Amino acid sequence: MAGDVRIGISGWRYPPWRGVFYPKGLTQAKELAYVAERMSSVEINGSFYSLQRPEKYRAWREQTPDDFVFAVKGGRFITHLKKLRDVETPLANYFASGLLALGPKLGPVLWQLPPNLGFDAGRIARFLDLLPRTTGEAATVAAGHDERLDDRALTTAEDDRPLRHAMEVRHPSFVSAEFVRLLRDAGVALVVADTARRFPFVDDVTADFVYVRLHGDEELYTSGYDDDALDRWAARVREWRAGKAPATEHTLTGRGPTRRGGRDVYVYFDNDVKVRAPYDAIGLAERV
Repeated sequence: MAGDVRIGISGWRYPPWRGVFYPKGLTQAKELAYVAERMSSVEINGSFYSLQRPEKYRAWREQTPDDFVFAVKGGRFITHLKKLRDVETPLANYFASGLLALGPKLGPVLWQLPPNLGFDAGRIARFLDLLPRTTGEAATVAAGHDERLDDRALTTAEDDRPLRHAMEVRHPSFVSAEFVRLLRDAGVALVVADTARRFPFVDDVTADFVYVRLHGDEELYTSGYDDDALDRWAARVREWRAGKAPATEHTLTGRGPTRRGGRDVYVYFDNDVKVRAPYDAIGLAERV
């Protein structure tokens, strides 16, 4: 048995893509549907910059096939401004903003930490404890929103099913076996992030799924992945999908146990500057 593999892009509204990846004349309103015809998942990154609204999530859900999945990026107010401290109400506002409107299309929630936030075991552990692990728990958390969302909050879930979380780090102090163990104990995925050697690259498997973000092979957000690079990533995805957790030079805690039934794998390309992300995502999907 093997897990499910989802390969897509981080965001989809990029003006330079129009007339290159998107056909000339395609309206902006139809761009997500165009992507969803060619990929199995998209990472929503507008949720990082500001709280979205339930009607937006419902519209995105309606524009995509039934088997499509969205990853959703956590708010920068929580990760970059509050730096994970005193975030009970901000978390409630975030989960009340409409994520649950995605219903069965809601995939993992991504928490990307800023480069100026170093590893503090207590801070990370407290934040991980706050994260809801099911959609039902997320609805309960959302009910604690403040008055700013009184007229726009969504605090109910269609069903109660597992809710996954992944964490991407950018400070070198997170290259720590203690951090890996914290995530593993919490069942939160450590994001395997390829950032052209600018930020930490750690590939320990810490959850029942693997989350990968590919920001550029040689130049951050800009360079694409050639055939050899895509072949290498495809081989890694196949191993993870089969449930393996092999050790590499980037693994801090050694080889992990093989998971019977495999692991789900989510891969998102974020090398958008030169319109490489969608083509690389399609190329990797074809190989896998």
